Amino acid sequence: MAVLLEDIVEQLLKLIGKNSQEQAYVDPTLDPVLLVPGIAGSILNAVDEKTGKEERVWVRILRADHEFCTKLWSIFDPTTGKTVTLDADTHIEVPQDRYGLYAIDTLDPDMVIGSDCVYYFHDMIVEMLKWGYKEGTTLFGFGYDFRQSNRFQGTMESLAAKLESVYTASGGRKINIISHSMGGLLVKCFLSLHSDIFEKYVKNWIAIAAPFRGAPGYITSALLNGTSFVEGWKQNFFISKWSMHQMLIECPSIYELMACLDFRWEHIPLLEIWREMSDSDGNSTIMLESYPPIQAVSIFMEALSSNKVNYDGTDISLPFNLDFYNIYGTNNETPHSVCYGSEDAPVSDLQQLPALLAKYINVDGDGTVPMESAKADGLQAEARVGVPGDHRGILCDRHVFRILKHWLMADHDPYYNPVNDFVILPTLFEVESHKARSGLQVTSVKEDWEIIGENQEDEEQDNVAEKEPLVGSISVSRVGGDKSLQEEARATITVQPLHKGKKHVELKGMSISAGA
Repeated sequence: MAVLLEDIVEQLLKLIGKNSQEQAYVDPTLDPVLLVPGIAGSILNAVDEKTGKEERVWVRILRADHEFCTKLWSIFDPTTGKTVTLDADTHIEVPQDRYGLYAIDTLDPDMVIGSDCVYYFHDMIVEMLKWGYKEGTTLFGFGYDFRQSNRFQGTMESLAAKLESVYTASGGRKINIISHSMGGLLVKCFLSLHSDIFEKYVKNWIAIAAPFRGAPGYITSALLNGTSFVEGWKQNFFISKWSMHQMLIECPSIYELMACLDFRWEHIPLLEIWREMSDSDGNSTIMLESYPPIQAVSIFMEALSSNKVNYDGTDISLPFNLDFYNIYGTNNETPHSVCYGSEDAPVSDLQQLPALLAKYINVDGDGTVPMESAKADGLQAEARVGVPGDHRGILCDRHVFRILKHWLMADHDPYYNPVNDFVILPTLFEVESHKARSGLQVTSVKEDWEIIGENQEDEEQDNVAEKEPLVGSISVSRVGGDKSLQEEARATITVQPLHKGKKHVELKGMSISAGA
């Protein structure tokens, strides 16, 4: 009976999932889009080498910690550059269902209550289907084993094959890549190593919240203390910080997110430790030690003595005919420097660090990646736009959707301004010019615009009636050196109060010139 009920529930979920993907509108003019997630942004399945049975180990709720430790704990093999699972009878694969979108949509498709905490590209996929994209024709996903280095040959080969298949499936149209977080580093590595393939298949690249120069504060504490991808009561049903820590320290990708050594930071990210030192006579001294990125390596090696730390990072040039765009998060306190211990409770042994609570010195960013790092892509960007939002939440932000829709040319709106998130719509333009027999030249200009912002709330009608329009004016005059030519121009601009999401702007100008 229980098995039968389980089958019924499974079929209902499949039916609901199928219906949710139906769409009434498909825009055949759209170029294909490939979504590339960041670290921990792909479903990972453990495949039994003997039976071929697949089991999702990232992400899951039931028996999450046990299955994670059993099937996903790994060790880095320096001879091959690959991270392999400790279970010799298991290997890890990324599911390819729904043209790669299944693995990066909702990371635990079985979760019903509180499922938004395991959404990845879900909201963006739903939004893009409304714009006219179609799965398998113009919308695709690239999930990957995020434990590996971003330069891992197997991942590079998979991405090359994916680009070719998307190009073919879309009828030979070049691809728009949208990457999030560490996915930006993956794409940049591919661009550096395989620029010929990139140029052949890729039209535009939009990077969102990419840690181009690292996420120093967040990664330092993640390496020493672990990290949790959910908050509150949901942590009780998820993978523990300690279990996550044991996996991360054997993943090359996590070290590639540390602070870039040759980047000129406005404020150098530091690892700070209040330490208690004893001399030969047994006298103790408490002092605050600060380590910049290069010196912090020795601290990590001592605190994590069984792991190896590597750094790398270079600027590269874009191939011909590629437009690059960058969206980064702002208005969130973001860890930059990390401090352990205090003057009253100093650290006597570095092996204690994984058990201590970190304190942060924060900078502006998305809560994970400092704005300074995300902006420093080292590329010739067509545009860089900061959006208030956190690292994961930015993927379901309405402003970001509006920007993407514009950059992907899915809105056909040439008047939208992504930086300020409004549309300037010209509604009137008139020019009149008259020249009298006396030589007097009179020119008048009248121009009107509507400024439309989707996030602007309507004012109460009473308040609109009470508000006066903003009026400004300017005048300029010029007289020639011999006073044979005189010119004068005046302009007045009027901005009406916000009403129904719109502001009406009027410009009236007149110039008069007289010859000798």
